[in-house]
Amino acid sequence: MGDSSMRDYGLAVPHGPNMTGEHVATANLADMNGNETDVFRSLLLPDDSYDEHGVYWADMNLIKRAAFVSKVDGMETRKELASIGRMIKADPLSPVSFYFRNMVIPGAGLLLEGYVLFSIGNVKPLLQAGFPGCWSKYTVCNKTWTQAIDYLEICGIIVGQILVGVVGDWLGRRWGLIQDAVIMFLGLVMLTAAWGTSLNGWVICYVWSLFFYGIGVGGEYPMTATSGMENAVGSGKISTREDRLHRGRKVTSAFLMQGWGQFFNQAILILLLLMFHSGKGGPPYDTKVVQWVYRVSFAIPAVGTLWLVYYRTYKMRSASKTLQAAKKKQSVTGYDIQSLQMTITYFGPRLIATAGAWYANDVFFYGNKLFQAEFIAALTSSKSVMVTWLWNLLNVGISLCGYYLASFLIDNKLYGRKWMQVVGFIGDFVCFIIPAFSYHYYAKGPGVNKFMAMYFLSSFFNQFGPNAVTFLVAAEVFPTPIRATAHGFSAAVGKLGALTAAVLYNYIDVPTRFKVVPWFGLGGAILTILFLPDTTGLDLKEQERRWAYIRSGREKEYHGVAVHPKHLSMWENFRGVSKQYNAEEDYRQRVEEMRADWEAAMVRRAEEKEGAKDDVMEDDWSSEVSTFFERTRGKNGALTSNGNSLRDMSGDGEKTHQEL
Repeated sequence: MGDSSMRDYGLAVPHGPNMTGEHVATANLADMNGNETDVFRSLLLPDDSYDEHGVYWADMNLIKRAAFVSKVDGMETRKELASIGRMIKADPLSPVSFYFRNMVIPGAGLLLEGYVLFSIGNVKPLLQAGFPGCWSKYTVCNKTWTQAIDYLEICGIIVGQILVGVVGDWLGRRWGLIQDAVIMFLGLVMLTAAWGTSLNGWVICYVWSLFFYGIGVGGEYPMTATSGMENAVGSGKISTREDRLHRGRKVTSAFLMQGWGQFFNQAILILLLLMFHSGKGGPPYDTKVVQWVYRVSFAIPAVGTLWLVYYRTYKMRSASKTLQAAKKKQSVTGYDIQSLQMTITYFGPRLIATAGAWYANDVFFYGNKLFQAEFIAALTSSKSVMVTWLWNLLNVGISLCGYYLASFLIDNKLYGRKWMQVVGFIGDFVCFIIPAFSYHYYAKGPGVNKFMAMYFLSSFFNQFGPNAVTFLVAAEVFPTPIRATAHGFSAAVGKLGALTAAVLYNYIDVPTRFKVVPWFGLGGAILTILFLPDTTGLDLKEQERRWAYIRSGREKEYHGVAVHPKHLSMWENFRGVSKQYNAEEDYRQRVEEMRADWEAAMVRRAEEKEGAKDDVMEDDWSSEVSTFFERTRGKNGALTSNGNSLRDMSGDGEKTHQEL
């Protein structure tokens, strides 16, 4: 590939095609030879995001974009299938171990919390049947405390999401992960051993144990999302193919373990009831049977959570690496208050989208889970807890299909995050609005089969939509220094939606719930369309690069793909942020930023002769890049358009060529 290909690599959106034949971005790089040109193109214009002419995939028209995306995805699929084939040939079980290592273990905390969190709704019908004086009639237990089971755990989750989100950005991801696991383990011990001198005293102990456990559950959300995402991005200066093509899949594959937690909880409860109830599933239920079933069901995940404490303490020592690098670059040692303030200023509408959509989703999601027994009761006249559980097992299985399909399509550039969330919200809206005004026809009359289908479809659309997407984007659309805080805040607002459902559902009947809930789905879709940017296919390091410009007060000087109209929200495009996008100018800046890094590496090499070779290697310098910068050292300074050092802009205090 000759130098001419570098000079004419495509459209300079939004300014239109380059009709002069001279490429502004590379006019000062004419001294590149063919090998150097190829190396720079491979580093700055990777073939999974740019075509052979250097045109970014989002700059292509719809037909060319579809062809390009299909080609890249097809090549990646063949590559992965070939890799799996080689793994099977070497060891038939190696793909299983690979899946556990890369998907199950990163999501182990969510699997365990999903098991326990949703067991509250699963165990509820058994407790109601075993202790009717405490649940149904309230002659033995205080009604307020009994109802508090539905929402005090959610309050604990809210506390954990905000608290651990801050801790994760302050002390690091690793300490947040360890703290979560310890709190969840102690909470499970409390739940298993909960007792009281009276039945009401036991309920109070049970409620506060749930609150304490909820703090650990809340912290799992920001910690799992941020650590999983930053692990996909990598620590080098150049972004990875894994980040660009599979970042969403990596995070949602960990998140879907929450669905497996629900599945295992329901399956284990069914087995325990059969074991302790002499192989019977129907009523009546002895109080000892109820006690054994619920206590053993909590003791089982306690063992797994204790292992999680060990694993995170000794096997995840580098979980905070990306955060530490970002803080070092900005010379921040503690919590980055300035980044928090600037995030609210520059990305406030994104917070509205991530928090508001999560709130709307959790009214659906947790409302259904906490009160699923009442919903399923509408489908069957049986009073057996076992029948209810079997129906719920089917519901969870359908939800798992949604989880996996979301993980499969969330990185597809022709569909992606934003459309997935909108379609999921609309799907939930439709599934609830149809029976809302003809409830008795659907739930009690000839339309019961349709009612059943719509209820189960709502579970599918919830997972194949807002439940998976909110978890991902709440970390993805914010800068690294406050990523966990923003995710924790968004998740906490989401749990206010769960709290809304928990309180509201105690005061309205099932038919009324169907009239109230659908509008949250519609509202979530509207918030998503207006304020959520689509980060599908966006290089996360490019977002960090834009943040460096914002952090240094030079927002207008950034011209990269992070401000491409495709990757901005409707509101941001309306404000004109996308007008900064300039492909030609951005390419020139990226080359000069590389030059500034190279110059700094040369300074370190001169000052620290021992170990300098390793330092340069860490900066990903190839011989072609080093040769080009060395040969053109006097021709280009690592400067921004206003003459200031890009190294100064990044804030790491290194000397540049201009300061030598």
